[in-house]
Amino acid sequence: MSTHNHIDYIELPAMDLETMKAFYGAAFGWTFEDYGRDYVAFSGAGLEGGFAPTLNRPPRGGAMVILYSNDLDRSEKAVREAGGEVLERISFPGGSRFGFIDPSGNELAIWTKA
Repeated sequence: MSTHNHIDYIELPAMDLETMKAFYGAAFGWTFEDYGRDYVAFSGAGLEGGFAPTLNRPPRGGAMVILYSNDLDRSEKAVREAGGEVLERISFPGGSRFGFIDPSGNELAIWTKA
């Protein structure tokens, strides 16, 4: 059910839809529904979303999507094995996180409670 003024859906730029499906399926177990040749919706991420085709890598430093993990080491291993580029791990009061770059160049992060 959609809620007024709440984030309802998110789209990530995708240079190659099949590569994005392979990465997010392997790393996080997300599932996908193709809408023609030019759009893929994803489920299983806690928030519905999709991959929107683009020809260019997105610039770094924009809005950040942050996933939650019960086991940060396991999540980091899954991202690496799926082909993601893992960035620095940082600790902060209450937890820690690491960033990663997906196959299309989107920067996301995964965090866990301390």
